[in-house]
Amino acid sequence: MRAKALTAALLVSAACGGVAWAEDASVTLQDRKALSLTVYNGGTGLVRDTRTVAVPAGRSVLAFVDVAAQIQAETALLKGAPFDVLEQNFDFDLLSPEKLLEKSVGRTVRLVRTNPGTGEETTETATLLGATGGVVLRIGDRIETMSGVNGPNTRLLFDSLPATLRSRPTLSMSIDAASAVTRDLMLTYMTGGLGWKADYVANLAPDEKSLSLQGWITITNTSGTPYDNARVQVVAGQVNRVSQGREVYADFKPPPPAMAMKAMATEESFFEYHLYTLPGAVSLAENQTKQVAMLEAPRIAATRVLESRGGGYWYLSRIGQMPSQPASISLKFDNKEAAGLGKPLPGGVVRVYKDDSSGQTQFVGEDNVRHTPRNEEVTLNLGQAFDVTVNRKQTDYRQVNTPEGQLSEATSSWEVTVKNGKKEPVDVRVVETMQGDWTVTAESLPHRKESANEAVWTVRAPAEGQTTFTYTVLTRNTP
Repeated sequence: MRAKALTAALLVSAACGGVAWAEDASVTLQDRKALSLTVYNGGTGLVRDTRTVAVPAGRSVLAFVDVAAQIQAETALLKGAPFDVLEQNFDFDLLSPEKLLEKSVGRTVRLVRTNPGTGEETTETATLLGATGGVVLRIGDRIETMSGVNGPNTRLLFDSLPATLRSRPTLSMSIDAASAVTRDLMLTYMTGGLGWKADYVANLAPDEKSLSLQGWITITNTSGTPYDNARVQVVAGQVNRVSQGREVYADFKPPPPAMAMKAMATEESFFEYHLYTLPGAVSLAENQTKQVAMLEAPRIAATRVLESRGGGYWYLSRIGQMPSQPASISLKFDNKEAAGLGKPLPGGVVRVYKDDSSGQTQFVGEDNVRHTPRNEEVTLNLGQAFDVTVNRKQTDYRQVNTPEGQLSEATSSWEVTVKNGKKEPVDVRVVETMQGDWTVTAESLPHRKESANEAVWTVRAPAEGQTTFTYTVLTRNTP
């Protein structure tokens, strides 16, 4: 209770004691004229903060209050300044009762005691000797600790705040002006704690041959300051940043649920990236997540694919019966105008839904997509099929011993059975990965060589039935 009372007393005393800051010109949020942000993938943002600045003649300190707590001070640039900047400091040691005591060790303070019966106050001058684990004071010829002070009826008064202690993150500049001037200046800097990602919602049609797609820009602000009425842009693409040896991190607090806006962001090509501009003025509170619509495509041609992939090491030794493998489920569509899309897709998570027989929307899977330009195919891996399995059995294996330094040869024969428990037939892609030089020497179903190390069989399995095919492959590998 005594510690809580002291904390409250310190705050009240600091607020009411006529505190004087060390700088000559303090530039606050009330001086702001314009604000714009560019947010990059990876948690970095570019801030352009224009404020009206009144500068006295001669040397003084110009303090920009309420910059981001995660500002990268070495990136700061002041545009339009008619004076010389001599020195620059980022003050991130923020005001608190504990910090005020810590930074005031060795300074003179006033100890005020209140008589609980009469309300009469007495004041003594003291020197603050220590503030670690408690307060230690020198009062005249005696040393007194907080344990000897009546906490609820005692407070400390400070004549001023330490010069490096700030109530808000502050970028201060020592400047030299030839004459007094008032002008709008733009402070530009990079900061951590501003991040964005793309989120997509896809709704699969009942026949599973098309889907609708909505894209959202999700911005999160944990940079340590709010951004009110800002012009906000986000950049899609991987912008290279040099790793910093030291960064300042604000305490992270989980953001509240996303706030959605209706207007759509506009997209344009920029350098080798894509730039999205959010509509209107946007306000981002500290520790807040906000969503803005990015794209909407009501009908995109899509294909559901069932697939089973095998491993290349299977052809290097005797294996026998392999465990049954459920077929994986993927959804593919072309990012083309002819298919119903044809827009750049920033990397993000696509969540896929489909209505059941009663019309209730159900979640069927999600996947990450990389940055995808126009005219490329998108593949979403959604999960594993319940009713469709693939069984592989090695029926024969023979290895030919060859002289040292020559290619070793092996033949491997396989029987593959695709089982379908559904009430309708399904097509399953059976993809076998081969190693070394390989040739399919015999097969009951023709394959396609889709790449240098992949043979693909497309198998039709009847409703509530199964289909079996066989093949033999000759492989040659360097020993």
